[in-house]
Amino acid sequence: MSGVLLTDRYLTAMTEADLDEVAAVEKLAYEFPWSRGNFQDSLRNGYYGVCLRHVTGTLVGYCVLMPVVDEMHLLNLCVAPAAQRAGAGLALLREAVRITRAEKLDGMLLEVRPSNPRAIQLYERFGFTAIGRRKNYYPARHRAREDAIVMRLSFKESAHGAR
Repeated sequence: MSGVLLTDRYLTAMTEADLDEVAAVEKLAYEFPWSRGNFQDSLRNGYYGVCLRHVTGTLVGYCVLMPVVDEMHLLNLCVAPAAQRAGAGLALLREAVRITRAEKLDGMLLEVRPSNPRAIQLYERFGFTAIGRRKNYYPARHRAREDAIVMRLSFKESAHGAR
């Protein structure tokens, strides 16, 4: 993936040079953001990082994917607040699925906060289904914890035909 053009945006592989900007967007978008070190560790461990940029070079969003045995785990998908609701999340999700298929994996797994209905709607629209719940998975305000909804997208053929 070396600069795939999408109208006014393009995709690139995340590199160490992107991490300051990625961490800055993460802090704008999330109350409990990943640290720059989390992203750096992901890249050093061989996970896939994808950046989506506007043609001006501004970072619009990114995602981080971790291959696990026979499926891909979508660890983080984030769109800058100023760029939300313009198809960036869908573009990143499409690229994540493209990478997963290129690696010949059976599907993709992710966790999402129940308090993030826009993300849940995006994933459901894309074909992900809820398969479980992780209790007290995410940090929340006032030292509380929030569950995670576990969702999966399968690429295998089912008894009812191919996806």
